[in-house]
Amino acid sequence: MSTLHRDAADFDGHHVTVTADDGVPLAVREFGASDASVTVVFVHGHCLRAESWAFMRGHLLQTWGDDTHMVFYDHRGHGDSGSADPSTYTIDQLAHDLDAVLRAVVPSGPIVLVGHSMGAMTVLAYARLFPDMIGTRVVGVGLLAGAANGVTRVGLGRLLSGPAVSSLRVAVRRAPRAMQASKHLSRRIFEPILRDATLGTRKVSPRVLAVATAMLNETSLLTMASFLESLMRFDETGSLHRLGTIPALVLAGSADIMIPFAHSVVLASELDDAELVRLDGAGHSVILERAEEVAAAVVSLVARALRVADGPVGTGDDPDCGPDCGPELAIAG
Repeated sequence: MSTLHRDAADFDGHHVTVTADDGVPLAVREFGASDASVTVVFVHGHCLRAESWAFMRGHLLQTWGDDTHMVFYDHRGHGDSGSADPSTYTIDQLAHDLDAVLRAVVPSGPIVLVGHSMGAMTVLAYARLFPDMIGTRVVGVGLLAGAANGVTRVGLGRLLSGPAVSSLRVAVRRAPRAMQASKHLSRRIFEPILRDATLGTRKVSPRVLAVATAMLNETSLLTMASFLESLMRFDETGSLHRLGTIPALVLAGSADIMIPFAHSVVLASELDDAELVRLDGAGHSVILERAEEVAAAVVSLVARALRVADGPVGTGDDPDCGPDCGPELAIAG
């Protein structure tokens, strides 16, 4: 069973430690009233941390105040959460960690899950592993800069299967402690990736540098490398139906070179009630680059999810819903 330890609340929210089922401490921060009518849980991406949502959180607090319970947490091996055996660094394990967080800090009431990049993949894995929660407790999902599969086929992600990253994965398996201590090596390994991403030129675009910074931030090389195999094998196309008819937001930037927007188009097309939002010119770090617009889309998702959860699903009887209620597809510039 997951366990929970709360520190005193401060202006940075309620600091909480949730112990995952295998004993790994997960750092959690809560904002808003815990007994609010809905809880929105934010799941961050690979080599990021809960603070990657900080700009968005500011906009959401202005809109919601204490009326919405918001939960942010660091994945195992990331941020202030504890490290673990590298064999547990998989997306399925992250889905189990998400379940532990929900059991500990959101024991009741409707939930909207919002994931960015690997966080979006974690949400999809969660829907497969905990199907009874979908449509009962989980009433909406936001999938930002995510994909259901094929992250190594197009975009910068295709380089995950290249020789440089393969060498890194082998080295980490053989000498994890030595590799964990080496930051200079990581820069040498990823230099070819940056060069290839900019079509062979030496000039690296600010967007690619932002991606590299995210990969080379405080997260250890061991954590970064250990999750790569799970990312490469990730495929939830066969389980998307488990999201059923709950409202979904599928959002990404048109200039995302890590997980190109085409992934979002395919993902939205496979969901029953998806709103597809494209933010022109935004890259993979869309939650940082366009925080206000993404926050507005999340606010809309939560309102839509609560409307559907409170009324007849798919009947068009909701008085706040027009004749076109149901699956929607929108492109935002």
